[in-house]
Amino acid sequence: MVKSRPLLSIVDFSRLLSAIAKMNKFDVVISMGEQMEMLGIAHNLYTYSILINCFCRRSQLSLALAILGKMMKLGYHPDIVTLSSLLNGYCHGNRISDAVALVDQMVEMGYQPNAVTFTTLIHGLFLHNKASEAVALVDRMAVKGCQPSLITYGVVTRCCTYNSLISCLCNYGRWSDASRLLSDMIERKISPSVVTFNALIDAFVKEGKLPEAEKLYEEIIKRSLDPNIITYSSLINGFCVQNRLEEAKQMFNLMVSKGCVPNVVTYSTLINGYCKCKKVKDGMKLFREMSQRGLIGNTVTYTTLIQGLFQAGDCDNAQDVFKQMVCGGVHPSIMTYNIMLDGLFNNRKLEKALVVFEYMQKSDLVLDIITYNIIIEGMCKAGKVEDGWDLFCSLSIKGVKPNVVTYTTMISGFCGKGLMQEADALSRKMKEVGVLPNDRTYNTLIKAHLREGHTAASAELIKEMRSCGFVGDASTFGLVTNMLYDGRLDK
Repeated sequence: MVKSRPLLSIVDFSRLLSAIAKMNKFDVVISMGEQMEMLGIAHNLYTYSILINCFCRRSQLSLALAILGKMMKLGYHPDIVTLSSLLNGYCHGNRISDAVALVDQMVEMGYQPNAVTFTTLIHGLFLHNKASEAVALVDRMAVKGCQPSLITYGVVTRCCTYNSLISCLCNYGRWSDASRLLSDMIERKISPSVVTFNALIDAFVKEGKLPEAEKLYEEIIKRSLDPNIITYSSLINGFCVQNRLEEAKQMFNLMVSKGCVPNVVTYSTLINGYCKCKKVKDGMKLFREMSQRGLIGNTVTYTTLIQGLFQAGDCDNAQDVFKQMVCGGVHPSIMTYNIMLDGLFNNRKLEKALVVFEYMQKSDLVLDIITYNIIIEGMCKAGKVEDGWDLFCSLSIKGVKPNVVTYTTMISGFCGKGLMQEADALSRKMKEVGVLPNDRTYNTLIKAHLREGHTAASAELIKEMRSCGFVGDASTFGLVTNMLYDGRLDK
């Protein structure tokens, strides 16, 4: 088209470049722009703006600024679209201070930054951990009479900008600032949407402030807004976290009665609540109800049920659910496998656990130290301390670094077999490599030495433990008391 005769008009080129840019073919747009210049076709404000946007989207901010300088020399003044593209380029180019300065400059030039401009900068500030600056920006713009709005979309877009800021504040744990901003919205006659309330409700729930979340829900109803699935799911999660299962179920039933269909997340949340409260049968009932509604459980759903069943001592059903998960095409996560291993070991299913472990090793899963800790503990508890030690020694070859749990588990295995020299040697080794013992490490060693009659070693360990700020646990105190009472230990 560039080589066609007669040449297209600049208007036609503008439309063409715009269409290609919308397809994210930024290289093509830039190449065509260069060919236009070679053919003597003069750019206009619109084509320059398109080129600036393309350079910014390709993270070539210096070239975008060069185009800006060129167009201004030719007498073209950047409009709000051009400046918004540059703002986006500054944000993604880690030049946040320049982005803030540009917004201030835009206001001085008489431009009214739109919702896209505000939202772009707000996200840029949050990406660089500048939440306070984001809040200050909105306040500063309001003082200058420039609220985050678009006349075209009116209050809806103003609300979208506030939603963006409130969501970001909540994601960064700044729920008090987010709450203040909600009050600020209302004072400025900007009606919060259900999205606004959802962000705050979810934040309050995660902070354990369920009463505040409930008040916001009441405010939604008071404003005649319709709670959506996110609203209900957040509140159900809040009730479940605080073991208020009856209220969680009531909220679940309410959403269904209001025509809001629960999704997999909603069901999984309530199932998790039942399992945590050891009401696995109710969780399974809900799981079957979910399946009857045509919903397929995800990894979280199945993992929650498997863990709940193992904790309830229902090893067979836990394995059945795992098989159902795999046969249904739902991929177990590393957490799912770890729960399976832990559950099988705790139910004395050593051989089955090792089969699962062997499969994990052959798969594409990246095994972490948690997995190896579970295996080593399972082997030691089953009396296979040598196998546990072999696995421990192979960790360095696998590129996995043992942590305090790994060392303590292995020390406990040695102590259980009366191998105190090996336990003490490993205790010294962990300190040498920079892994500090914790209270469980000390208590394990102290109790083992006491049982072996090594009172001097026990006393030295107690002294060391106290100097590190740890105290003996109930079983250690009980053992010391009993040994003092029956004369096995001198005062």
